[in-house]
This record gives sequence, C-alpha cells and structure tokens, in this order.
Amino acid sequence: MRLISLLLVCLFLAGCAAFDTLNDSISGISDYFLGGEDNSDPPAVLLEYTPEIKIEELWQETVGIGSDERFLKLVPAIGSGKIVAADRDGLVQARDLRTGDLIWEAETDIHFSGGPGLGTGTVILGSSDAEVVALNSENGETLWKSEVSSEVLSVPVIANGIVVIRTTDGAVIALNEKNGGKLWSYEINVPALSVRGVGTPIIVEDNVIVGYDNGKLMALRLTDGKYGWETSIAIPKGRSEVERLADLDADPIDVAGVIYIAGYHGGVAAVSELDGDVLWRNETIFSSTGLSNDFRYLYLSDTSSDVLQLDQRTGASLWKQKDLHQRKLTAPAVYDSYVVVGDFEGYVHWLSTSDGRQLGRIKVADSAIDAKPAVVDNTVYVYAKDGTLTALRTQ
Repeated sequence: MRLISLLLVCLFLAGCAAFDTLNDSISGISDYFLGGEDNSDPPAVLLEYTPEIKIEELWQETVGIGSDERFLKLVPAIGSGKIVAADRDGLVQARDLRTGDLIWEAETDIHFSGGPGLGTGTVILGSSDAEVVALNSENGETLWKSEVSSEVLSVPVIANGIVVIRTTDGAVIALNEKNGGKLWSYEINVPALSVRGVGTPIIVEDNVIVGYDNGKLMALRLTDGKYGWETSIAIPKGRSEVERLADLDADPIDVAGVIYIAGYHGGVAAVSELDGDVLWRNETIFSSTGLSNDFRYLYLSDTSSDVLQLDQRTGASLWKQKDLHQRKLTAPAVYDSYVVVGDFEGYVHWLSTSDGRQLGRIKVADSAIDAKPAVVDNTVYVYAKDGTLTALRTQ
C-alpha cells in the first residue's frame, strides 16, 4: 500500500501535462488528493452556524469551460473597469465590473494555462503549448504570438513595456510588450521531482523577484535579466524525494520593502527587497497557494487548508482557523475586516480578521475554486474551475 501511495503522489507531483489526461482515466486518484472517502484526513464537513453578515450575489456569468478541472493558473485580471478571464479552450472575455455585461469576447484555438496579465493596452496569456499571446485590451484582437521554452503555468506580469514569463522548465523570459520579441532569459535547473505549478513573479522597482522549485528566491534586473541576488528560503530535508520537496510555488508579495514568500515544505519567510537578506523565517507553516496582507498582518491557507494570521514583523502565528480543514482552500483575499477564501466544493467563506471565526458563506459553483478571489471596491470576484465568474458583496 505504501508503494501504491508513493506512486500516486509521484504522479501528482511530477508536474507533467500528461497528468491531466491520466486524471480522467485512473480511478481513485482524484478522491485521494481532493478529499474522497478513502482519504485518511478527509475534508471538514461544513457545520451550520449563525451568519454575522449577509452576502449578496451581484452577478454571475460563465467563461467557457474554465480550467476544465485541470491544475492551471487561470486567474481573472481587473483593470480599467473591466474583469478579463480566459478558459482552457482559448476563450477570453472582458466584462463590466459592475454589471458583468460582456464588453468583448475573443475565441482562439490556444490551450491557455496561465493568465491573463494586463499591460498598457494589452492582455497577455500563456499556454500549455509554450506560446505567449497578446490581445488588444479594448477589443480582444490578437496583437502578436511568441514561442517560449515550455508550458506557461503562471500569470504573465508586465511593467515598463516588458512582459515577464515564467515557464515550467525553470526559465524566466522577458518579451517586448509591443511585438513579443525576446529581450532576455534566465534559466535554472529544476529538481527532477516537484509539485505541479510555479509561482508568479513580482516586479519590484527595477527587479523581477521569482521563487524556484529548489527553494531559492532570486532577484533579476528587469531591463536585462542580470543576476541581482538569491537567498535560500526552503532547505530540502528528509530521506525521500517527496520529503525533500522545497517548491516556492506561492506567489510572493511585497510590502514596504519586504518580500514575503511561502514554501511547500519550507515555511514562510520575510526577505529584504534590497539584498535578499532573510529577516525572519517560520519553518512550522507550509503553503503552496499564497499570502495576503493588511496594514500589520499576513494571512495564508496552509497545506492542510487551515487559515492563519501571522505578524508581519516576526512571523509568529496569532490565530489559526481549523473549521475548513482539508477543504482545498484558495489563497486568502483580505479587505476591511474580512478574510475571504474559496474551497473545493464551490463555497466562498468570509472569516474575521480579528480571530478567524466564520462570518458567512455562499455557494457560487458546482466545482472547485482554486483561483485567489480578487477584491475591488469592496466587491469580491470569484472564478471557479468550471468557468463560473461571480461578483459578491456583503450587506
């Protein structure tokens, strides 16, 4: 049984696109990882409680087939009064933030896997077939296409006319936003075994900050890709390859000159933006979904889908919400006094920032939600894996 379990884990962690096909044909794998009846640590059952807030659905629309239940990084982008979302089959829609009305729609034959990212008049997406595509943000017209080294499994980021792409083979590639021409690339060897997924880089000042599957965080100069600094966030430990996984797949965040990053097995760390010096490290908390912050605290969903609040200055855990244990939570979104997460059954949960207690929940889809909710003007936008796009607000 241990051999069978290890085989299943390796299939999941290999990060190859073939897993998406195997997932449809191998009985039991989905239940094993998503909390089926054979899971030794099953997802928590949602218990009834008295809601403290009322949640209103402002509008709901469908964007094609969504991610088609695959492990992709299709996350809606918001800007200029629009929300732009893409599906696995190449459909891209721009909708009005307030009403959900369709502004434009583009149908392509591209298997999107990462994006969209918004630039200056552009919508940038990456594909499983190692393509990067730019669309006109006003009408969806295709502007250019470029080939990169492998699948794009992160959201493209754009600054100063430069598009930064992260691929699954360990490359960071910079393209010209106007024509897709390659400006520079930086490559690093990735471990033979890693969790499927890569963190989206962030651009801070003139640096691209990116985390790698070897547990290292690195800074590259935006203009030419020149190496700036690197630091070890997660140090591989353990006897087996699975135990030694140190992927930094969570998207880093930058707060007032400090970069916060979480690792699959490597804990959470605060790093100086200037030189990569580690300011603190909490090695007891693991996450692969990402972090959020308010003026003083960090929030994350750990690998057991418990939600935590951490002190930004020390990394100390202040509260831990276990009522949603193993419900495959998204990274949290934070606004006002709320922490918002989606789960694997299509529920969206509101928690209190003060102590993590449940304030309210609403079911918006019949499939999992794995994209981090987006918040604009106290409205929460949620994109489920089946393509359901919903706008919510508390009353």
